[in-house]
Formats: sequence, C-alpha cells, structure tokens
Amino acid sequence: MAETGAIVRRVVVEGCVQGVGYREFTRRAALRLSVSGWVRNRLDGAVEALICGPPVAIEALVAEMRKGPRFALVESLSVIEHDEANRDDSSAFIIRPTT
Repeated sequence: MAETGAIVRRVVVEGCVQGVGYREFTRRAALRLSVSGWVRNRLDGAVEALICGPPVAIEALVAEMRKGPRFALVESLSVIEHDEANRDDSSAFIIRPTT
C-alpha cells in the first residue's frame, strides 16, 4: 500500500440495506473520505465492504455506514481486521456485483 499507516477492514452490514441505495451511499462516502476498496450486496441480504485507508478515515466511513442512507435500516454492523490489501487500484472505490 502506498499510503503509510493505511489499514484494511472488512465490514458486514445487516438489516434493510439492499434496494435503498446503500452501496452508492457507501461509495460516495468512501470517495469523500479518500478510502479505497469495494462494496457489494450479498445473497443473504447483507452488504459487505472491504475498505482501506488511514485509521481516521476508516473510522469515519464506518460511522457513516452505521447510519446508512435515508431509507436504510442498519440492524447490525461488524468490522473485521483484514490483512488483504486492495490490489486492484489503490485510489478507487467500486461497487462489485452481488455474491
């Protein structure tokens, strides 16, 4: 990772988080905070993200994800330490297909 002190976290969000603009909300917040990574819907109804950036930016993005967009209802959010660096493009944040 080019950024010194960057950390990687895997975030899983459960609740009413699909069909409400949650992935685009997350993508925009990540870009605003200069966090890279990806977000996707999961077949089990959750949203999953892999986020990489400075600890302060990661903390801010997770706080945004806890709130979610206007019509989302976040019931639970888990953050897992992750040692996989985002190797696709260190400055991008993308929406991936559902898995």
